[in-house]
Amino acid sequence: MSQWYTVAGKDDIKPGRGLQVSLEGRVLALFNIDGKFYAIDDTCTHAGGSLAEGAVAGTVVTCPWHGATFDIVTGAALTDPAYEGVKSYSVKVEGSDVLIEI
Repeated sequence: MSQWYTVAGKDDIKPGRGLQVSLEGRVLALFNIDGKFYAIDDTCTHAGGSLAEGAVAGTVVTCPWHGATFDIVTGAALTDPAYEGVKSYSVKVEGSDVLIEI
């Protein structure tokens, strides 16, 4: 059964940026895209770079290690060298808290 967890305050992540969060043994990348929040697994499927540390353009994040890109909304891999996407998670805001469902 899934559960919601508070992982950050909505002011902790500036628009167009990512934040690495740890939750129940998982490392996730939480993004603020124009005030809407999204979460995906943080680890690039190509070589393990942190997606939370990647450059964000619209709803695309670029892995800082080798340049693979991922859709922040769906987790889909968009360009080489990554061929496999990452898991995406449901996110909601309650008051000033950002929650992720796992």
